[in-house]
Amino acid sequence: MKKTGKNIIVFYGSQTGTAEEFANRLSKDAQRYGMKGMAADPEEYDMVTASIENSLAIFCMATYGEGDPTDNAQDMYDWLQENDDEDLSGLNYTVFALGNKTYEHYNAMGKYVDKRLEELGAKRIFDLGLGDDDGNLEEDFISWREQFWPAVCEHFGVEALGDDSSIRQYELKEHTDINMNKVYSGEIGRLKSFEVQKPPFDSKNPFLAPVTLNRKLNKGGDRHLMHLELDITGSKIRYESGDHVAVFPTNDSALVNKLGQILGVDLDVVISLNNLDEESNKKHPFPCPTTYRTALTHYLDITHPPRTNVLYELAQYASDPKDQENMRKMASSSPEGKALYQSWVLEASRNILAILEDMPSLKPPVDHLCELLPRLQARYYSIASSSKVHPNSIHICAVVVEYQTKTGRTNKGVATNWLKNKLVTDNGHKSTVPMYIRKSQFRLPFKATNPVIMVGPGTGIAPFMGFIQERGWLKEQGKEVGETVMYFGCRHKNEDYIYQEELEEAEKNQVLTQLNVAFSRDQEQKVHLDARNMAKDVQTALYEIAEELGSMTRTQATDYIKKLMTKGRYSQDVWS
Repeated sequence: MKKTGKNIIVFYGSQTGTAEEFANRLSKDAQRYGMKGMAADPEEYDMVTASIENSLAIFCMATYGEGDPTDNAQDMYDWLQENDDEDLSGLNYTVFALGNKTYEHYNAMGKYVDKRLEELGAKRIFDLGLGDDDGNLEEDFISWREQFWPAVCEHFGVEALGDDSSIRQYELKEHTDINMNKVYSGEIGRLKSFEVQKPPFDSKNPFLAPVTLNRKLNKGGDRHLMHLELDITGSKIRYESGDHVAVFPTNDSALVNKLGQILGVDLDVVISLNNLDEESNKKHPFPCPTTYRTALTHYLDITHPPRTNVLYELAQYASDPKDQENMRKMASSSPEGKALYQSWVLEASRNILAILEDMPSLKPPVDHLCELLPRLQARYYSIASSSKVHPNSIHICAVVVEYQTKTGRTNKGVATNWLKNKLVTDNGHKSTVPMYIRKSQFRLPFKATNPVIMVGPGTGIAPFMGFIQERGWLKEQGKEVGETVMYFGCRHKNEDYIYQEELEEAEKNQVLTQLNVAFSRDQEQKVHLDARNMAKDVQTALYEIAEELGSMTRTQATDYIKKLMTKGRYSQDVWS
């Protein structure tokens, strides 16, 4: 940190990009206070170098899975756990944690880093911030940040420059005569990595897996549930039942074209956005050189409602003073501003295109918009197959997301609609999906004789299809297999009872000892389930079983289930 002369370094532990976004915003804030700031991926840094006098390290830490660190913070987590004799007394720090209250291990990673740094002698200069994605994460962050900066100013004896104008991080360069072989066309890492594929495959180098099957699972109803099979032959990719597959989707071309029209730009211009801070290790916001079309299709998130900092920075481009005022208000922490953002942006599900359509006076330059939009992220799915049965194929089970918004628009989920359109052959070409595997802790018991109970409603059945295949395979090998009990639920038996044939076959072959199914809307008393609280409700049901059949008090029952968790006998694979 010393050698780059930065006063503030913001480390992020990010799985889906939000913590990284927040880190970028904080490092940009630092400039407003006359300090230098930079966002840093802890994977690329040595912790020891962060402890320099008159400097501050901010940690934006997301929690993933069952209280785990995100992939890019795993090394840092291990380092913190292993180095008891490390002296971090020169380090000033603060932590903002990102989590979700519906999970058992709410913000575990942020809380751990906050506590552990203090144990190692570092000095906390501002209280741990807790962001809850089940509520309003953006609002939690803004409120924390509002109080955080005055505390920093006081600590370092600096004053805000009063410069609230927009600060550009990147400058635009248009390429007029460039060799198109040097231009990125959607690759995630290395240029041309989609043409010449080289293992190993990971988040920086995904494998293009051909789609060998794409079928609709449900027999009726207005939803589209689908089963896809991806071919990984020759990729050297290994997976186990319970792992997750990450796919890199692309945005809908109709949406991209509309953005080009409303901004009045030629989307096929080749450009680079170059960091104005030459010392920064992040040279570009996305792979450059590329075209605006490629950036808006492959690299930028254009479908989520924009966060308040985007509105704040774009406000200057609205010619109507009222629009300017509203955009700045929505980014403030005033109650009316928060309420306006909540209703006009979040509840109305307005993406950047909808905002531009509904605010005709707002005409931002496309390069500034591209600088501000967050990166389009990989999407994770629980693998619905067993590598024992399908070593060269990965199965995905998902439901297509599509809904009407309050403004009468139809919003479509990026990844599921993109997957739905991945036909096995498209105009004679094989359809491919850029993907990699993310290891998970969600596993069948090591001993095949251990009995298992599986609870997976709707597409939540995905990992259990892999488990059932695996138990079936073990049985075929002549292994003794314990009891295998499945609880599955959906809306209507004749509509969305997915994998019905496979499940009934498994029951017939005694692979499933018991198959329990419930159809919430096939009865007099319609039952509506809240998917968000599914894991909590299942856990509560287990408490009640322990109370009733184990004659325990609620406290004892809670402890009993907690013990099952720590012993790895109760696992969850939960998606918010």
